[in-house]
Amino acid sequence: MTQIMQARAMCKSYGPVRVLENVDFELDEGEAHVVIGPNGAGKTTLFRCLSGETRIDSGTITLSGSDVTALEGWQRVKSGIGRSFQVARIFGGMSAFENLIIAIETRERNKNGLRFSLRHLAPRKAVLEEAERLIGELGLEHTSDDAAENLSHGDKKRLELAMSLALKPKLLMLDEPTAGMSPSDRAEAVRLISQVRDTYGLTLLLTEHDMEVVFGLATRLTVLHQGVIIASGQPEEVRADSRVREVYLGQH
Repeated sequence: MTQIMQARAMCKSYGPVRVLENVDFELDEGEAHVVIGPNGAGKTTLFRCLSGETRIDSGTITLSGSDVTALEGWQRVKSGIGRSFQVARIFGGMSAFENLIIAIETRERNKNGLRFSLRHLAPRKAVLEEAERLIGELGLEHTSDDAAENLSHGDKKRLELAMSLALKPKLLMLDEPTAGMSPSDRAEAVRLISQVRDTYGLTLLLTEHDMEVVFGLATRLTVLHQGVIIASGQPEEVRADSRVREVYLGQH
């Protein structure tokens, strides 16, 4: 299977605290790879390093065979990474529809080597139609004209996901996508993420703490503990691992 991302001997410290210790990580094209671990295991730091939000201290990261270790986060986005965050990063004063227009226009201007500027923003018909399609696919029709800051928590996450899809990524990274959601919203989020993966043929990389969500989405599971990968493989195989059960699932 083709690898879309690979990290080798990745280390990251914050002051005297070593958060990631010689981490080797592979992500295969088309998989839904979920990273789990107890609080403080290094999951978010791993995500930040892979996405380019944080620089690693040593090691290498490649994306589709190209070394991206020295690239900033925005450069990795241009290389094919879409990213969501634990707290949705959206333009609160704009409507959901306007947020999507911004995302689509940013993609098109980046593709053509143009600097994005609101002054010159005059959405073409194709941009408006794409925004309408994404609004419909993500179930946001009822909030299309509402200020994003007034949306429910679940709808803010949907909007952020729609904005990520507007960038047409090859790899979609979702950091705690169901955090703060009710049980019914979590179930709907799992359905929506699975639908998006199938529709767009995406590779997914997620961190998640809810085990129902994890086993509802993962085709591959990696467990971090104290900055070290202690298990990686098929979900049922990892669930049966004695060390995983001890340090994360709380069983002996």
